[in-house]
Amino acid sequence: MSDIRIVLVDDHAIVRQGLRTILSREPGLAVVGEAAAADVALALIDETRPDIVLLDLKLSTSSDSEGLTLCSQITTRYPEIKVLVLTTFLDEWLVMESIKQGAKGYVVKDVDAIELVRAIRAVQRGESAFDAHSAAMLVRSLNGNQGADDVIRQITPREREVLALLARGMSNVAIGKELFISETTVKFHVSNVMRKLGVTRRAEAVYAASKIGLI
Repeated sequence: MSDIRIVLVDDHAIVRQGLRTILSREPGLAVVGEAAAADVALALIDETRPDIVLLDLKLSTSSDSEGLTLCSQITTRYPEIKVLVLTTFLDEWLVMESIKQGAKGYVVKDVDAIELVRAIRAVQRGESAFDAHSAAMLVRSLNGNQGADDVIRQITPREREVLALLARGMSNVAIGKELFISETTVKFHVSNVMRKLGVTRRAEAVYAASKIGLI
């Protein structure tokens, strides 16, 4: 049988290098190209026509979900090509949106090499592939239980930390310094928290979180 041909799309060169090294050791897998940006990725995919695109959702410092648009473009233009999301962020909305945009699987970057290869092979067979956490989020979302307990379960430990600092009136920059993360990442967490709590303002997020016992 011919190799499963893979294109890597991630804005970090060191991540692409690591993935290439891991996947090149696996029989039946072949990395045929890599890209750091959406426009380059589309041109590369058009040229190489891989079987699978291993796609990060964050492809620039200005957006944490630019990969969603690229996912939609790939699956619309090349329905025969399968997209497997491999990203840092574990969020129910991102998991569901990835599926809506045509992704066949969603795994986070702390997955081990064995599970990643297993996911790639499953997607190639036409199956769906999710790590345990994203699969649980998928089931919870499909069940449609949006009560207070469900909202609490959706809030990650990091988001709770951000909420606690928001309650102290700290800015995104100050929160980033306190938690040793970038301002962009803080904005991502704040946005996720507000969406999960169903609010549009930071003060409302603090109030809603306090009402359900998050802070």
